[in-house]
Amino acid sequence: MSDSTLIDPFGRKIDYLRISVTDRCDFRCTYCMDEDATFLPRRDILSLEEIVQVATSFVALGTRKIRITGGEPLVRKDILFALKHIASLPGLDELTITTNGSQLEKMGQQLFDTGVSRINISLDTLKRERFKELTRRDKLDQVLRGIDTVSALPFKRLKLNAVILGGYNDDEVEDLVEYALQRNLDISFIEEMPLGHISHHDRAKAYVSSDELLDRLQQRWHLSLSERSTGGPSRYYDLAGESSQVGFISPHSHNFCSTCNRVRLTAEGRLLLCLGNEHSKDLKSVLRSHPDNVEALQKSIIDSLVLKPEKHHFNLEEEPQILRFMSATGG
Repeated sequence: MSDSTLIDPFGRKIDYLRISVTDRCDFRCTYCMDEDATFLPRRDILSLEEIVQVATSFVALGTRKIRITGGEPLVRKDILFALKHIASLPGLDELTITTNGSQLEKMGQQLFDTGVSRINISLDTLKRERFKELTRRDKLDQVLRGIDTVSALPFKRLKLNAVILGGYNDDEVEDLVEYALQRNLDISFIEEMPLGHISHHDRAKAYVSSDELLDRLQQRWHLSLSERSTGGPSRYYDLAGESSQVGFISPHSHNFCSTCNRVRLTAEGRLLLCLGNEHSKDLKSVLRSHPDNVEALQKSIIDSLVLKPEKHHFNLEEEPQILRFMSATGG
């Protein structure tokens, strides 16, 4: 099939797939999941072979970038098997991964060897006690060692992701940029997504806009809008005299839906057409009722695009309409 097959009802070309390989995580980040989270039984999540099948079909339909997410993808047993097979798919330009960094110290070299080209690492704070509060785990040192490990390897690009919460870590924005610059890393600041009910903080009160952060950073560095795009939702800025870039992911203040080129495969095999809506297609049932039937799988993928909405509607002042947590969706 041609690489123009995946076009949604609004004329957007879909060439970027994010795959959640597990809903499990070794952290319990307050904006992402409950401390007492329950997880899917093994039988309800896609096998690694099924994940590779879906990835193969998407690439055949024109997908050029695949990002592996979780939960925490690197806690999935034998994940390197899937990464190796996906990275070798003819026509795929880039295999990337988003991780909390806890496994990078021991797996960094293996990730590079399997063909992963870029890694995004979640890091919301550089303070140990604050890290422990936000992630409910005392593993900051382990994450920082992991960042040092992958920084020493020739990955195409490495980036930090920081969710900024007013009153919790918004005083560290400049320190996080300095940390990234010292290691030639990019960094993106993210407005919190209102997914799932949380008890740790009031999302409306903790909201910090990307524009506010940009204004603060421009008081220390000269930032200019970059022409670079990674196919994701970040708006990137160049810093004068630096190779690193600062990005902003702004689902509230700068809706990025008009250029959305992404769909998400959840760990249980739902093809989610929009992060901020429940529109989805059950690909697991197709995989298991029509095993090895490539045509049936590809037809289901193509047919699902009619469900992709024009945009999401997030409102911090209201109860979340999307009850699934980010950990169940895949960042």
